[in-house]
Amino acid sequence: MLFGKHFAKYYIKYALFFLAGIGVLVFVDWIQLDIPKLVGQIIDNLDSDSADVSAIESSILRIAVLAGMITLGRFIWRYTIFGASRRIEYNLRNAMFGHASNLSQRYYSQEKVGGLMAYFINDLEAVRQSFGPGVLMLVDGLMLGGFAIYRMANLNSRLTLFAAIPMVILTVLLVYIRKTISAIFKKRQESFEKLSDFTQENFSGISVVKAFVREKKEAMFFGLRNSDLYEKNMNFVKYLIGVNIAISLGLNIIILMILLFGSFLVIRTDGTGLTPGQLTEYISYFFTLIWPVMALSRFIQIQSQAKASAARIEKFLDEEVEIKDLDDALHIDNLKGSISVKNLSFQYPDGSEDVLKNVSFEIKAGEMVGILGRTGSGKSSLVDLLLRTYNLSEDQVFIDGYDIMKLSLASVRNAIGYVPQDNFLFSDTITNNIGFSYENPDEEFIKESARLSDVYDNVMEFKEQFNTILGERGVTVSGGQKQRISIARALAKNPEILILDDSVSAVDTKTEDAIISNLHRVRRGKTTIFIAHRISTVKKMDKIILLDQGRISAVGSHKELMKSSELYQDMVKRQTLENLVQGGVPIEGLQR
Repeated sequence: MLFGKHFAKYYIKYALFFLAGIGVLVFVDWIQLDIPKLVGQIIDNLDSDSADVSAIESSILRIAVLAGMITLGRFIWRYTIFGASRRIEYNLRNAMFGHASNLSQRYYSQEKVGGLMAYFINDLEAVRQSFGPGVLMLVDGLMLGGFAIYRMANLNSRLTLFAAIPMVILTVLLVYIRKTISAIFKKRQESFEKLSDFTQENFSGISVVKAFVREKKEAMFFGLRNSDLYEKNMNFVKYLIGVNIAISLGLNIIILMILLFGSFLVIRTDGTGLTPGQLTEYISYFFTLIWPVMALSRFIQIQSQAKASAARIEKFLDEEVEIKDLDDALHIDNLKGSISVKNLSFQYPDGSEDVLKNVSFEIKAGEMVGILGRTGSGKSSLVDLLLRTYNLSEDQVFIDGYDIMKLSLASVRNAIGYVPQDNFLFSDTITNNIGFSYENPDEEFIKESARLSDVYDNVMEFKEQFNTILGERGVTVSGGQKQRISIARALAKNPEILILDDSVSAVDTKTEDAIISNLHRVRRGKTTIFIAHRISTVKKMDKIILLDQGRISAVGSHKELMKSSELYQDMVKRQTLENLVQGGVPIEGLQR
């Protein structure tokens, strides 16, 4: 049984289920032992010179009634005990998923998704087994075993003592091997985690595998991991089989000794022996006792596996939630979208130096702002902080004058629509991807958002149109289509602050212009922030914030920066030359 802080509470929550199930189980264990007694009485009655037919009929009727009660009782304890274990599994899975949703980016940068899935599948199943079959086998083993030994002792105490000594030795050996079973099972789980992670990663990157003709190599590496899991599974199964064989051998030897000694007692004529019916009853009790021994053996196996899995789940659930609301966090539902950054410096938790250094700027509500900079200048890091993906010091970032660290996460994130660089899409319909913010998205509203992101015509070309199911991570659509569906999803939310992180890099300049023009039209009065590396993306913005090596290099409109910023001028020249070489159109404003 599991009593860690994440598990013990469920015994209390489902106490009625467990108490009712255990009560019925104990009752069934007691009454089922009446059957061997009745069978023994029938045998002795038949063995006598004057058989009492009415007594035999009465015994048979009682056996039939007991069988009916046992059947009903077994249904009840299965429903209550196993039902409770399923409910606990359900609650634990929800708790694990909720905790996983609250963990920080840092955690997921260190842990692999495939490995985490093992917690939700194999480990959770092992824990459920402890709450269901584990509880059953512990209670059933102890109670049924105790009742059987009690009745055996009443029939013949010397024979019972003779049989009990090897049974006790067998039980002690089972307890001794418990740690070994737990260690072997833990290695098996770790091997499964590695295989699961490798498989998930390969399927997610299947296009890369195919592009580099790595199918055979990856299949070979998969085979190695699969062989390791097979070996660990076989070691685990072989060990359990060995234990079960040893138990069965020991029990059979004890049964043989009971038959020999019991037969001797039957043929004794001094009045201290056993009748044939009593020997039959005694052997029936002992056969009944075999199940408790096997049950306790199985309980030890289940408990050993569950303890190993519970330790892994507890470690996961104990992982600190770093990004969370303060106790007195402010809940503001109508943020307008003004942003103020004052002397912001930031270093990633696993970093060694600041990626943002003394950054300060203002964005008024309703402004359309571009944030520009070379690779590694800190653009995406700034977005992470606006979304409260990481913690930062107080009095550095403000929304509508409120310190972002004092606002609730829901207040901040409800006010922001975000289009990430990776343009993640769910394996669902296009409608549900675009309407992700809503329980029941309006079809016309979804289509209008698709028109604004210039993806409507592409979607209508699909056979199922907006009901098209996208492959995992949106693999069935092109990079440009993924970007535009992601933009449509953010527009459908209609947030006060819209952040697009390099979100038009995979589309041509004509499509880019169409999307930006639509945003100027529909986002009037709402704050829009474009993170970009192309000048063409930000040149028509109200304001451009130029970052360089984590610092603010310049702030102003395209025309102002063309006059005041050498870095901006250099970026314009380089990109204009690239466009000319590629046959593109020069960036307007190159000549001062």
